[in-house]
Amino acid sequence: MSRGSYYTIEYKQPQVIILPILDNRAIVMVRVYRPVIADNTLELPAGGASRNELLVSAAVREFREETGILISDLKRFQMLSPLVNMARSPTLPCIFQVHLVQQEYDLRMDHDHEVSSVECFSYKKVLQKIEQGEIYMGLQIAVIMRYFISNQIIKQAE
Repeated sequence: MSRGSYYTIEYKQPQVIILPILDNRAIVMVRVYRPVIADNTLELPAGGASRNELLVSAAVREFREETGILISDLKRFQMLSPLVNMARSPTLPCIFQVHLVQQEYDLRMDHDHEVSSVECFSYKKVLQKIEQGEIYMGLQIAVIMRYFISNQIIKQAE
C-alpha cells in the first residue's frame, strides 16, 4: 500500500503471537514450512484475528490450532507490550504470554496441517538455537529475548 511517498505492508486483519511458557523452564514452539523462504522455521504460535473476534480469543484459537493445546480460560493469556515487527508495517502484532504445565503439553491434540511439529525447548536450548541460527525469525527472537531479559532467564540458563 502507498502512503504518500512511503510504502507499507499491511495485514488485512489484526495479528496475534503467543509465547507459551512451560513450567517456567521451557518454551513451546511450532515448526512451520514457509514456501517463500523454502524452509521449516521454528516459530511461536501466531496468526490472524477473524472479523469482530476479540484479540485474546484469536490468541486462544490460534494457540489451539497450531499446538493442539486447548486453554479455555482467557484470563491465562496475558497481553504483553507490543513490538514493532517492521517499520513499514503500521499494524503492531498483539503479543500474548500463556503459562502451561507439563500435563497440558503432554495431552495436546492434533494441530492444523500447516504445522509440521510442535516442539518444546528448555530456555538454554532456545538460546543455543538462536545463537546457532536455527531460530532466526526476528519477531520471534524479540519476543523471546524480551521475556528472558525481563525475567533474568539468561543468567539462569548459563
